[in-house]
Parts: sequence; C-alpha cells; structure tokens
Amino acid sequence: MSGHQDGRPRARWRRATRFLAAAAALSIGSAVLTAALTTGTAAASPAPQRGVLAAPAVTGVTAGAAHTCALRTDGGLLCWGSNYSGQLGDGTTTNRSTPARVGTATWTGVDAGSGHTCAVRADGTLWCWGSNFRGQLGDGTTTSRRTPVQVGTANSWARVDAGPAHTCAVRTDGTLWCWGFNRTSQLGVGSSPYVATTPVQVGTATNWASVSTGFAHTCGVRTDGTLWCWGYSSDGQLGLGTLGSQTTPAQVGTATTWTGVTAGYAHTCGVRGGTLWCWGENGYGQLGASGSFQTAPVQVGTATTWSRVGASGDTSCASRTDGSLWCWGKNTTGQVGDGTTTHRTAPTRVGDATTWTGGPAVADHSCAIRTDGGLWCWGDNSGGQLGDGTTTPRPTPGQVTLPA
Repeated sequence: MSGHQDGRPRARWRRATRFLAAAAALSIGSAVLTAALTTGTAAASPAPQRGVLAAPAVTGVTAGAAHTCALRTDGGLLCWGSNYSGQLGDGTTTNRSTPARVGTATWTGVDAGSGHTCAVRADGTLWCWGSNFRGQLGDGTTTSRRTPVQVGTANSWARVDAGPAHTCAVRTDGTLWCWGFNRTSQLGVGSSPYVATTPVQVGTATNWASVSTGFAHTCGVRTDGTLWCWGYSSDGQLGLGTLGSQTTPAQVGTATTWTGVTAGYAHTCGVRGGTLWCWGENGYGQLGASGSFQTAPVQVGTATTWSRVGASGDTSCASRTDGSLWCWGKNTTGQVGDGTTTHRTAPTRVGDATTWTGGPAVADHSCAIRTDGGLWCWGDNSGGQLGDGTTTPRPTPGQVTLPA
C-alpha cells in the first residue's frame, strides 16, 4: 500500500479486505469532533427507528466486515450476518439474518475481524473461529473453523481484538500477545515471522491495558496512559510524524492521558482526557475534518466530553458523556446513520437520543448500545448483519430483537 491524494473516495478498504478475508472490516477504538460541532452547526439526523419488541439487555457489541456479535448481560454470546468462513461459530457456513447463540458457554468479551471472531470466556480462556488462512485463529494451523477452538491453554486472557488477518490480546498480567499475518510488522515482534499461527508476546512490558488492530497496523494503550503504535504507516496512521513501517511498538508523542484508541483501515483515533484526536488517511473525512492525511495526532474541535469511540475501514463513530452519538467518514452504505449515503467530513449526530452508552462498533455497518441495554444497528445489510431478518440496508438505527 502507499499514500494517496486525499479527497478522492476509493474502494481500497473493500478491495484489500476481500483479498485478505473476502470483505472489508475492523473493530474497536476512539473518535473525533470538529469546531462546527462544538458550535452546534452540524445538522442532526432523523430520530432512530423504534423497535417493536424490547431486546434483552446487552453489554457489548462488535462489528465484523459483514457480521455482528453481541454479549448479553447473562454472558451469552450471539452472532449473526455473513458466515462464509464460519465466523458465526454455529458449525455451518450459512448466513443468518437474525441473532443466534454461540454454544452455551459464558463469555466476558468478544471482537469480530473481517472473517473471524474471537472471544474470552468467564474462565479466562480464549477461543476463536472463522477464517484462518493467515493463522489469525492462533490454534497453530491455517485451517478455518466453523466452531470455537481454544487458543493455547492459558486461562488468563483479559481482552481480545481481531483485525482483518491478525489478532492481538491482553492477558491479566498486562502482557500483550499477537498472532496471524505479519507482512507489515503489524504483530509488533519485528519483521519475522511472516505468519504466526500461535500467540507471540509483544516485547516484555507488563502494563498493557488495551489494543486495537487495524488493516496493517496496531495500536495499544498502557496503564500509564501512554499510547503506542506499530506496523505500516502508508498515510501516517501510526501517528509518529513519518510514513513507513515500525516493526515494534513506538510511543506516540509524550502524553500520559490516553484512555482509548481505535485503528481503522489507514487511520487511527484516540481519546485523551475527554478530547478527541485523529491521524492518518482522510480521503473520506474519517479524521473528522476536510484536508489531507495527518502523520501525527490532531485534535478535532475543542470539546472535552468524549467518552468512547470506534472506527473501522474509513468510518468513525463516537459517543459523548451527554449520551449523544456521532459518526463521520465513509457513508456508502448508510453506516454514518444520518439517513443518507453522503460521506461526512465532520461528525454528524445520529438521531437525537441521549442514551447511547455502549459500543460503538463500526464497519460498513454500525451498532451501538443504549442505557437500557437495547442494541441498535444500521448501514450495510448484505449478509444480514443488522439482525432484522432481512438483507436490506438501513441508513438510520433500528433496534435488534435478540432471542431470550
């Protein structure tokens, strides 16, 4: 991959992830805001649709390229959408347009990559399933799996993040481990191996708090509030002020107040003391502003009330402490949630609700959780990933009815 001239919409994310895992994707991180928003000049979108039936409460949601998984309050795991590689974990490769439970185990965390899914059980064990042609399941093979397979024997996994073709996870002792594709050093262990089919420890640090896997780069936050990135920096997505590759974790600036980070296709966003910062590619406005790519973090607006953020592909969404939800960037399939398919170069409010609390999870579709535990999704629905029983896309949020 190489840099490009910004302001020119591309389908590079979709083409690249189809090559890697037959779709476009990614999972979890941070967000941005513009001065226009802080002065109240951004147009609000139509109010989200109301679900007919109340959904059981969920505590977490993740969006893959064309599938979705959610954790219920009772620890049950449900997945739905595209299933070409077995990423739904139900033993088949049949798409599902409504949620279905994955086994009977109790789970505490889940993340969806392009064509695979990984989740942590209540006993601290880690399990993955779906596409495995680059070793991203971590089971020592490159064989795809239609049902969950355990990653090693450790029972001390705390959280996991799945990218298009690599996976990283943090253990309870604060160590960081990555596996899968390493063509651009996205595993953070140097330029070799090219593929790691089992977890490899990233350095010797024991204070990792979270990690986020992009297409060809990875970023993580440590418990001391520092931010680190590594892998490929075609458009400055590592935030180090340069282009090129970084084979091991490198600190982004000197700030010690980072609380979250998210890695998209070729851009990254992070939350720092309630402020929002983004850097990298900006062809769709995914940095929350017009202009060219940025090789170092740039604050968006002056608001200090951002709480969490998610980004994938070329789209970002974030929530504020007042419970409002905002999305921006690529909007080809309505994933911004404003009722249109117009790309947005500044954060656009999703409806007028002030009860958004969980997520957001972003890909070519988006999902988020409200304070009552209700789950809402919108955007692309080609694989049934919106969970409404259809394959019809929707440019505004609709509530997902989950099984009991």
